[in-house]
Amino acid sequence: MTNIKNILIVSFVIFSCMFTPLIGAAAENEIRIADKSGDWGHPSPYLAYGRGPGYLRMHFIFDTLVWKDENSDVIPLLAENWEYITEEEAYVFNLVKNAKWHDGEPFTANDVAFTIEYMKEHPYGWVVLDSVDRAEAVDDHTVKIYMSSPYAPFIGDIGGTMPILPEHIWKDIENPIDYVESDVFVGSGPFKYVDFSKEHGTYQYEAFDEYYLGRPDVDKLIYVKTGDTQMALQRGEVDLASIKPEMAESFTEEGFVVIAGPHYWNKKLMINHNTEPLDSVVFRQALAYAIDRDEFVDKSLRGYGVPASYGLISSESQWASPNIPEYPYNPDKAKEMIESLGYELNDGVFTKDGEPLKFVILVSMISTGGQSTPDRDGEILKNQLEKVGIEVDLVSLETKIVDQKVINWEFDLAISGHGGIGGDPKILYEKVIQVPGTKVSPNTARYDKCEELNGLIDDMLREMDPAKRQEVVFEAQNVYARELPAISLYYPTWYYAYNPDAGVDWYYTVGGVSKGIPIPQNKLSLLVLNTDEGEVVSETQTPLQTENPAQATPLMPFLAVFAILSAFCIKQSQGNRKQ
Repeated sequence: MTNIKNILIVSFVIFSCMFTPLIGAAAENEIRIADKSGDWGHPSPYLAYGRGPGYLRMHFIFDTLVWKDENSDVIPLLAENWEYITEEEAYVFNLVKNAKWHDGEPFTANDVAFTIEYMKEHPYGWVVLDSVDRAEAVDDHTVKIYMSSPYAPFIGDIGGTMPILPEHIWKDIENPIDYVESDVFVGSGPFKYVDFSKEHGTYQYEAFDEYYLGRPDVDKLIYVKTGDTQMALQRGEVDLASIKPEMAESFTEEGFVVIAGPHYWNKKLMINHNTEPLDSVVFRQALAYAIDRDEFVDKSLRGYGVPASYGLISSESQWASPNIPEYPYNPDKAKEMIESLGYELNDGVFTKDGEPLKFVILVSMISTGGQSTPDRDGEILKNQLEKVGIEVDLVSLETKIVDQKVINWEFDLAISGHGGIGGDPKILYEKVIQVPGTKVSPNTARYDKCEELNGLIDDMLREMDPAKRQEVVFEAQNVYARELPAISLYYPTWYYAYNPDAGVDWYYTVGGVSKGIPIPQNKLSLLVLNTDEGEVVSETQTPLQTENPAQATPLMPFLAVFAILSAFCIKQSQGNRKQ
């Protein structure tokens, strides 16, 4: 009998060792994303840093009413369907009935109405609610949002960008910018907050088991700060990473999926138009003629990019004007225009009233997706401006410091960049005029000196007829290119690569994620679109079970063999007793 027990014990140990890896693999699916910068603020609406990567860190936790899929089609999230009632100038959203907050409380229309009122009282940088009058909960699953004036980009700009807040938590938060308690991370999205390390630049999330669209197929989602994103991907330390364009072919050969990004991000020259001579349209146009954008593309991007449109909106956007004023590289014309403003060229440098024409240019290592890269733009721009008689001092600082100096008007010229230029043309409003009541953006020109441009931007926001709105948008870009409150330099072509064996197919969203974020991290990548029913469901949801569930259980082979062995041993034991 002792021998039989020993056989059973040894058999159990052997088969346990054989199937432990399989059981572990079935139990946990972890996705890691590489990031060079790391810290993009706490992943909560008012605490995340005001650039695209900050919003993305938050959007896995907090859902919006609607969302954009890969092709930029608007699909339901917390709202099942919606309509605009022209007579009442109101939107009615019928909400999902099975959504919960991460703490188990039910999601209701009161949460949506509360979010509108809360963000009107505490402005949230990603959403402008000036055109919203009020919101009312008609019943638990219906909310009505009344407009104070027509607002063309409402569905995408508010419905698809505004994170809905849980009223039972936020009603007691008086200062959202300073509140960092754990309950501020309670959302209704597909992932729950686990941890954020400001020191190490890491973010950790876990799947929300009760997510109303079905549990995500990924158990854990982690952002990893790393100095070399390419190496981290090749070593298997991460599953998604930005890569150098010239490495795209090599990564493809290694079995990774490489995706090339659209041109929805621009490197641009911020201009302090409050100081002379930068306050002159003529001088800003002279700067444009002095800048050879092709040289930036050839040297900074090694050919992986294209010159940007002077009208700000991406030339690849459906909203791009076909008649944008151009400033082909012409240093002689630039000198003539500068001379027309009373400057004299002496020993290769323009002077006026005995003072040289001189600027300090702030530069940093900013690029799309927040990935830091060595700056060459500063030197290129310095050389180009010096060729037309402008002295330049370069000052290299961290991106956040440059941002703050621009916000404080403590600069002459600054090289910066941002996305959002492939989405709704409302980006013209956000990057030209400082939105009242919102936090100042380092990428906003805060330029209100042109009444014609101001009027066109206002019309662009209010015109509800798509064809008429497009005409207004075209003309607004044309005037923007004439005024040049800032000068877009180029669009980089950026590449990401991911490991297909990790089980997630990442993609760039047409027009960008939400309001135009040009980073391939749409949370729908972690879900799958059910095209038959027009809704998003988890990849773990299988409409049709084609095999016996027991057949798919990794323990079944072990249990079957163990049962047979046990029966054999018992039979042997009984035989020994009879003898």
